Amino acid sequence: MDPAAAERWIAGLDLMGMRFGLERMNALMEALGQPCTGIPSVHVVGTNGKTSVARMTAAFLSSAGMRTGVYTSPHILGWRERVEIDGVVMPPEAFAAAATRVHAAVPRVPGGAVTQFEAMTAVALDALAAAGVEAVVVEAGLGGRLDATNVIDAPVVALSAVDLDHTALLGEDVVSIAGEKLGVAPDGFTGLIVGAQGPASLPGVRAAVDARGMSGWWMGQDFDVEAGNGHSMTIRTPNGALRVEADLPARWQRANLALAVASAEQVIERPLIPEEVERGLASVRNPGRLQVVHGEPTVVLDGAHNPAGARALAEAVPLILGRVRPVAVIGMMADKDADGILDALAPVIRSAHVTRASSGRAIRPEPIARMLGERGVQADVVPGPARALESARAEAGPGGAVLVAGSLHLLSDLAPVVLGQSGTLAAASAPDGDLATVWRLDDFRK
Repeated sequence: MDPAAAERWIAGLDLMGMRFGLERMNALMEALGQPCTGIPSVHVVGTNGKTSVARMTAAFLSSAGMRTGVYTSPHILGWRERVEIDGVVMPPEAFAAAATRVHAAVPRVPGGAVTQFEAMTAVALDALAAAGVEAVVVEAGLGGRLDATNVIDAPVVALSAVDLDHTALLGEDVVSIAGEKLGVAPDGFTGLIVGAQGPASLPGVRAAVDARGMSGWWMGQDFDVEAGNGHSMTIRTPNGALRVEADLPARWQRANLALAVASAEQVIERPLIPEEVERGLASVRNPGRLQVVHGEPTVVLDGAHNPAGARALAEAVPLILGRVRPVAVIGMMADKDADGILDALAPVIRSAHVTRASSGRAIRPEPIARMLGERGVQADVVPGPARALESARAEAGPGGAVLVAGSLHLLSDLAPVVLGQSGTLAAASAPDGDLATVWRLDDFRK
């Protein structure tokens, strides 16, 4: 397959929907020769913050001298965005080569078919292994125990903030949800790194960890972060303390940073130094996660799609926009807690343009607009994400701001418009300036 055909194949699998279970994925890995087996790895699980933690952890490992691959999901700009080596997005040739191998292996899967996420996960692991990475960071998709990513044997598991989300699939309380996410590791696992948990979630997370006999480092107990003056902060782990300069205004951003530092230190088995952390942070790109696009007006893109994520976003808005209250573009999926999300966002926005994302799971905008009105927010229904963005920009004006939130699907619709089509998948520069060296493209031409 060429790159275009590979993308069509992956995208076409969407019609198969989501099916839990590891039988198909295990068979696919066996057919591909168990890619990434034996490579030091970090498995990032949790409800919120997973992508940020995964990308930062990978950046710190790269900065510490390890050739590191990372797999995240979902994407905002394109399929290849999900896979990087040392901050460089997977090139089209590598994507096509790995997709071709995975496609050829599918007939060996029971039933001869795989889901979209299973196929993309296999493409990522196969491509990273073929490129000769020395470390891998993998973000779980949904849950953990039965997630397609649960085919790696990671010595380190990073648990980000756990909250109520996907309750129909994962359970209706934090204990159940945390238990599903911790299912990527065996009972008695000792490589756990537990990030910051909300007061309501912490007892449930502790109960889930204790029930499995797991142990490791806990945020607030074994590692922590303390904000200093200006952009300075001090991160403490069992390996010692390091002071770094980082423009991370929100408390939850700093908590994610500390979790990523602790996770990377577990892999390299030594303390990181400030230069490695600062160099790593400078290389991190995180599309659609509190992404500020400066202009007239400024546009903030964030994938907050559950109450905890919306509360974190609401905390960050005044920190990054000051006294400017943004005009919001909001769209949601039908299975989300709209009341909880709007309770968090309503106090920090001045008005809203509500629309429907292109996903088949998107909810009609009229109920969302009505709910915003009940919270004292003027809300207009605008057909189509692009038109909603255009009208929000016009209302905000040159000195104002627009906030796009409520769904990662909505961000996927609008990020190319905001960022410009020409830059949709611009890769960071390779450390040595040579993309072919970073991805060893010759390996994919054999």
